[in-house]
Amino acid sequence: MKTNGSPITFIPPPRTGPVTPRQRKIKRVALVTVPYHSGVVESAGTWLNVGFVYIAGSLREAGYEVDYYDAMALWHDEDQIRKRLEDFRPDVVCTSAFTAAIVAATKLLRLAKDIDPETVTVIGNVHATFCYQEMLRVDNDAIDYVVRGEGERTLPELLDCLNAGDDPAKVAGIAFWRDDGVIATRSAPFIRDLDALPTAWDLVEWPIYKYRAKNDARLAIVSSARGCQQDCSFCSQKLFWRRGWRARSAENFVAEIEMLHQQYGVEVAMLADEIPTFDRARWERILQLMIERKPGVRLLMETRVDDIVRDEDIMDSYAEAGVEHIYVGVEAGQQATLDLFKKGSKAADSRRAIDIINGADIVSETSFVLGMPGDTPETFKEAVELAKLYNPDMAFFLAIAPWPYADLYPQLEAHVATKDYSKYNLVQPVVKPDAMTLEEVERELGRASRNFFMHKFQNLDQLSSWKQEFMLAVFDILINHSYLSGQMQEMAAGQRMPEAVKQMLRKVNATRRDLKVQAGAEPRNFAPIP
Repeated sequence: MKTNGSPITFIPPPRTGPVTPRQRKIKRVALVTVPYHSGVVESAGTWLNVGFVYIAGSLREAGYEVDYYDAMALWHDEDQIRKRLEDFRPDVVCTSAFTAAIVAATKLLRLAKDIDPETVTVIGNVHATFCYQEMLRVDNDAIDYVVRGEGERTLPELLDCLNAGDDPAKVAGIAFWRDDGVIATRSAPFIRDLDALPTAWDLVEWPIYKYRAKNDARLAIVSSARGCQQDCSFCSQKLFWRRGWRARSAENFVAEIEMLHQQYGVEVAMLADEIPTFDRARWERILQLMIERKPGVRLLMETRVDDIVRDEDIMDSYAEAGVEHIYVGVEAGQQATLDLFKKGSKAADSRRAIDIINGADIVSETSFVLGMPGDTPETFKEAVELAKLYNPDMAFFLAIAPWPYADLYPQLEAHVATKDYSKYNLVQPVVKPDAMTLEEVERELGRASRNFFMHKFQNLDQLSSWKQEFMLAVFDILINHSYLSGQMQEMAAGQRMPEAVKQMLRKVNATRRDLKVQAGAEPRNFAPIP
């Protein structure tokens, strides 16, 4: 069996029950994030779900009462989630899950059904969009509807349809179970006017959203554009957006940045866009407005290597506009691997892009994808040496995750060692190379990170003063909050760390404790620096 041309990893027996019949009108909708944690996303801070901000706005505009409940950011357990749902008494519970969180998402929706069997349950996001056949069968009665694609229009239309007692098969962009099979309706068109979408920023529980690298500054996630026109074989975005790209106007986007700072005290904003710089003229206008209006918000972003090389002549404007941190996906140093990944970029351009970012005194970050079938311990070491040569401020070494709907999946399927989606988080290896065990892959990934960051801290004095302070904050994050804690603590305890770095770390730790005490907060125990 196939879904949209992609192989399904498991075919269970069919579910037996229909979608839960409604006996009352839908009025209240709970948007709940999945309480899934892997030590990756939550390492640097607490990130809100900007998609729910838009969906909540659209639901309210359609007349529904909404609870934006970020159970993930709140680190809530099942008992706390149960209480929140019981207190709000939603008629509908919706969640959104990436592949690694699908198992936890199912558990969440099953809990909603346990509390009230009449609750309508809905799930969306990339995995659900492409693997709805599998999900609707595997999860039996836990999932009533899958939203395939954007949800701002589809979800209100679905709920209006249910309230009217009409046939949900008329609603574009959904899938559901009926008569011993899965019904998938026609695809919904993309929303063209992103400026006109309503938002619900007032529902966000702002105090919990912090960016650790800047002394717990208030952090927002924002979106200036949707889509990606690239052809990366391992990625989900080109599939989800059908290789299209749409953008908000520069004026609309910057006005939102100003509002977030003035009304909610936001100091740092991360762009959720895959390629915010795709349209250079629009991006230059955004930079110009940020420089003119000085909204008081620093920007974190990712974009393509090609766009950074293209924009070398305006990198000063990036910095002046408040762009403080740029991630570019190098992924591999071998051109053959880049071609396999269909990156559409040249290996030489990757190093050039990082040099350009560093030259503007902006934090540079990249990643290398490892654990491919042909990898060996030697290729891991080569990746570390390449990272040192490219010289980003941060480099992360990630395990290839074979999304079951990605173009690359058929080439990796024979090497997939587990179908447990909860491990598809870029940290836990799920693809077994020919010459390595999964345990060896995991060990080499940790060793690669440790060796790279040891190199960075041995050369900390080569950075500008503000970058030195930033990197010390990064070290605190790695050693105290991330999935790399074990490797980083081993590095901190080692004798090879320069004494000057140890002294700076001790000073930063002491200063932060003092600041927390002065603010009336409980001082946190930092990992000891020998």
